[in-house]
Amino acid sequence: MNTEKENILKCLQHFVAQRPGLEFANYGDVSAYRSELRSITKARHHAETLINAVAWRDSITADHILAASKSAYSGRLTIVRTDTGGFRIDYCTGQYFPTEYRNAVCAVLSAVLWGYWRANMPEPTVIQHGSATDRPMATELRYHGETAGDYLRSTARRQLGRSIAQVWFR
Repeated sequence: MNTEKENILKCLQHFVAQRPGLEFANYGDVSAYRSELRSITKARHHAETLINAVAWRDSITADHILAASKSAYSGRLTIVRTDTGGFRIDYCTGQYFPTEYRNAVCAVLSAVLWGYWRANMPEPTVIQHGSATDRPMATELRYHGETAGDYLRSTARRQLGRSIAQVWFR
């Protein structure tokens, strides 16, 4: 793994590992507070899994991560090069930082993985529908019997688990 990619992933790990800073006063009761805390913890586990999935794929570079951060999650999570050659994470909060900062990391990394799997898809099978007399011929591409999106979602499910695939690869 190149050092730029390592540095970016370390910054993301550090960003994800920070305490969410929930304020109990924002919640009406203990059950609402704990429910929010559980969803934030689940987002941390998803982010850690996605960081590891990106880390061990050597063909994913720092440039792929930087490009995904500009578009995924509305570009609110930005990875900035510092003067010393390192990186820092800037995040623009939408509504409430504790509930969304880990989700932003998940969105960026799932976009990186989607692009990686898309670039490495197998050759499609071309299926023709219709006939020359009935209606115009329609061409459909299938990847191992699935559409492109279904193939990518099933790849995510196989490699990352159903829970992550259902949330981040819809």
